[in-house]
Amino acid sequence: MDQYLAVLSKYAVFSGRAGRREYWMFLLFNLIFSIAARFVDMTSGSEAILMGMRPVSLAYGLAVALPSLAVGVRRLHDIGYSGWWMLLLIVPFIGPVALLVMFCLAGDQGDNRYGPAPAAAAAQAPIAEEAPRPEPPQQS
Repeated sequence: MDQYLAVLSKYAVFSGRAGRREYWMFLLFNLIFSIAARFVDMTSGSEAILMGMRPVSLAYGLAVALPSLAVGVRRLHDIGYSGWWMLLLIVPFIGPVALLVMFCLAGDQGDNRYGPAPAAAAAQAPIAEEAPRPEPPQQS
């Protein structure tokens, strides 16, 4: 959830870099909230108002459109590509698949022309650390 909020706090920041974790966690929570918005629309019985979208889904989609674009550009910066590569989205079938592959690539190690490596990747702690084992009880 922190990654999702971090992306929203950089609402329209197209400079810098976004690591894989930041991008994919944002995408995951965005999907969850989109499904929740759709559920609210379906249960409230609201009518479609624009391109088949209902009010809550439309409002959420508009609210996260710019941050979604910005985090995609920053993710491309992390692998050393210009943000203009996002225009691949307008190429049917091939463009989105190519971007998906690009978003899965590991970012450049260290600094690149778009800035320093994302702080989260540099200071990322292990996911699960092994707890120290308790010493066996002393028998006398």
